[in-house]
Amino acid sequence: MTEADTRRWPQAILFDLDGTLIDSAGDIRAAVNELLARQGLGPLSLEDVKGMIGQGVKVTVDRAFRACGRLLDSEALERENLVMLDVYADHLTDFTELMPAAAETLEQLHEDGVRLGVAINKPQRAAEAVLDHFGLIRHLDTVVGGDAGVAKKPAPDILHAALERLGVESWNALMVGDSISDVASARAAGMGVVVIRGGYTSVPGKNLGGARFLESLAERPEALATLRPPRE
Repeated sequence: MTEADTRRWPQAILFDLDGTLIDSAGDIRAAVNELLARQGLGPLSLEDVKGMIGQGVKVTVDRAFRACGRLLDSEALERENLVMLDVYADHLTDFTELMPAAAETLEQLHEDGVRLGVAINKPQRAAEAVLDHFGLIRHLDTVVGGDAGVAKKPAPDILHAALERLGVESWNALMVGDSISDVASARAAGMGVVVIRGGYTSVPGKNLGGARFLESLAERPEALATLRPPRE
């Protein structure tokens, strides 16, 4: 890094994916309902499914079956989770769209020399396929998925793994997400955090405790200008 790089804050920004960079609820709903239909259950509405996203595929599967009155034991949950992974692989970009200003934000930050990563509970191969489809992956320095072998969000482990790959300390980094899971993982990792409105959370964005609350990524320049490192 140059001397200017070491003075910049943040030196790195980690992004959540679903509900932050992309609106993937339509595809996740299609996959969930296909999974449920195999058991004669469902369908669930888009709003129902949105509230189930954010803590990994297995949690979404468990919540979907619970919403239909079916409690899965650990063996059944593991089996349905594997089926869901296969089903969702066929529904990655049918209905998914970019969130407002997502592409422009990543492009500008990349040009500004900020180290960028995506840290998510979604399986990495699926995440990379979506990022590649929308042309976002070329702006990223790393992607760490929920199958990286470390604890998922809200634990800080995925964020720590991403920062280690980027060579940036947590106090010099910012997390941008949309859910209580993102906020909790960032706080546990010692990172600043920005919350984007309109993502997938059952908790209103303004109640998530982010350092900054944004209507969309279109506000990014103003937000970064007013944020301060956690140590200040």
